[in-house]
Amino acid sequence: MHDDYRNLLVDQCAPHVTGVTINRPEVLNAFNTATAEELLRAFTELSEEHEVRAVVIRGAGDRAFSTGADLKERAGMTDTAWQAQHRVFEDAFRAVLECRSPVIAAVEGFAFAGGLELALSCDIIVAAEGASFAQPEVTRGIMPGGGGTQLLPRLMGRGRAKELIFSGRRIDAATAERWGLVTRVVPNGRAREEAVKLAEEIAANGPIAVRQAKRAINRGLDSPLYFGLILELDAYAACVPTDDRHEGIRAFNERRPPRFEGR
Repeated sequence: MHDDYRNLLVDQCAPHVTGVTINRPEVLNAFNTATAEELLRAFTELSEEHEVRAVVIRGAGDRAFSTGADLKERAGMTDTAWQAQHRVFEDAFRAVLECRSPVIAAVEGFAFAGGLELALSCDIIVAAEGASFAQPEVTRGIMPGGGGTQLLPRLMGRGRAKELIFSGRRIDAATAERWGLVTRVVPNGRAREEAVKLAEEIAANGPIAVRQAKRAINRGLDSPLYFGLILELDAYAACVPTDDRHEGIRAFNERRPPRFEGR
């Protein structure tokens, strides 16, 4: 799957860690229909690959993670064509959101509009000091349609999400960290490096356990606490009969690093 993309670069950047790069720096990594189709295919396949335990996604260059939809491609589109294209974007974002393995966004420069929504579809956002974030759709007579109105409030709270979406203004990385949008801020030029380090730390753990924990968190947040606790116990129970659980206990008692196989 690594060699036949025109708008993405897909590579193994560490053991069990796959890197995905939106490779359109000349348009600030804005995504056209073809890019969205490739993201959908890549993340659908990555979700099913046994050896992939974490994914790091970034934009090529240092100017932008992504500025969202390519508005030049959208110029002159009929309403019907616009809606058809948007369904491709929806499917691509959902593939990232529902990827079984953790996905980390490494943000350098701009993460605007659909670019921010793509980052929000990831599990963790690592941002460079010079990164900036915005949902400017209302300034163009439209609104976020890639998950922004739902994912932003879950990260930063209702009031701050409304401030960001209703105003369309941008915030810097320090504000994004303070508001809970990003989990860490790193020096410029090191977002991918630090994201890969975090991905390696995640990939060293039991992959079944990590995937079940992700499933429990994501589904539990959309449920009342009582049902969330049931979901957690179901996910926990799925880990008990695995070889990895037995290996984790053996490794602890033998005072050695575990060798997880994802079984």
